[in-house]
Amino acid sequence: MESIELDALDLRLLDALQRDASQTNQQLAADAHISPPTCLRRVQRLRKAGFIERQIALLSPDRLAPVLGHGLQAVVEISLDRQGAEALDAFEARVVSDDAVQQCYRVSPGPDFVLIVAARDMPGYLALAQRLFSADANVRNVKAFFSLKRAKFEPKVPLA
Repeated sequence: MESIELDALDLRLLDALQRDASQTNQQLAADAHISPPTCLRRVQRLRKAGFIERQIALLSPDRLAPVLGHGLQAVVEISLDRQGAEALDAFEARVVSDDAVQQCYRVSPGPDFVLIVAARDMPGYLALAQRLFSADANVRNVKAFFSLKRAKFEPKVPLA
C-alpha cells in the first residue's frame, strides 16, 4: 500500500462514502464539488492506499427478525491464563476466524479481549462458547453480557 497525505477533499470523500457508499461517482463528485474523473481518481487512490478497506451493506436486524428470529448479541469479556504474545495472538487468530464473532478487541487493563458476538439463540451461544472458550485450556474467565436492545450502531470513523 502506498503512503499518501490526506487533504480536506480526501476527508470529505471518505466521510461521504462512509455515510453512503452506494452513491454513484457522479453523485459523490457533485457532493464534493469536483469533476467525476477527479472524484474517481481520488477514490481509487484512497482505496489503493488502504483507507477504504471494503464496501458492505449494513443489514437491518429488525427487518430480518421475522425471517431469521431475533437472535442474540452479546458483549463477551475474555481473560486468559497466559498473556504472552504467542498465546494472545493464537487466541485472537482463532476467534477472528469464527463467523459468529463480529468484533474483537484486545484491551487493557481488565480482561484480555472484548468480543461482540452474534448467535441465533441461546443453544447457538452455548455452542459458540464451547467452541471458542471452553475448549481452550488457556481461557481463564468468560463474562457475557446479553444485549436487550441496540440503542446505537454506527461504524462511521469520526474524521473532523
